[in-house]
Amino acid sequence: MEVILLERVEKLGQMGQVVKVRPGFARNYLLPQKKAMRATKANLAVFEKQKAHLEAMNLERRKDAEQVAGKMTDVTVVVIRQAAETGVLYGSVTTRDVADALTAAGYSVDRKQVQIDTPIKTLGLFKLRVVLHPEVSITVTVNVARSAEEAELQAQRGGMITAADLRDDDEEEETFVEETATEEEQG
Repeated sequence: MEVILLERVEKLGQMGQVVKVRPGFARNYLLPQKKAMRATKANLAVFEKQKAHLEAMNLERRKDAEQVAGKMTDVTVVVIRQAAETGVLYGSVTTRDVADALTAAGYSVDRKQVQIDTPIKTLGLFKLRVVLHPEVSITVTVNVARSAEEAELQAQRGGMITAADLRDDDEEEETFVEETATEEEQG
């Protein structure tokens, strides 16, 4: 089925192009989302009349997205999840979780704009792509941790913190306290 793209669609084409797609993709995604219309002679004529208006609207949305992208440079959000001692999550982090965390941080992001390439099923720091406009995307860091304290440690170390690492920190602290007490007794 041939359609006329009303906006840029990633991995498909630019606005105004006539592209051939599978009928299901057109019926279920492109046409209902108003990203394309069927390529008929009548629709081509309608598109030519509306082309200037569509390009102006696209340019305006792109400028808005670029402004938001400028504000969202180096954004890191924390997602708190339960996990086993090995760092494996009891579930996974979804696009909705990331969008909610970004919204809580003060950015207006829809879950459809967040792209997760590989499922997030462990603790750690992950780089995700957020598509604000078909031509504007940014990278956001998601810090998945068991608690806020653990998230801070992960951010400092730049990677996943396991239960063994947390125990090592506690043991170091206890050793320091014992050394300090011994010095005070001797002095």
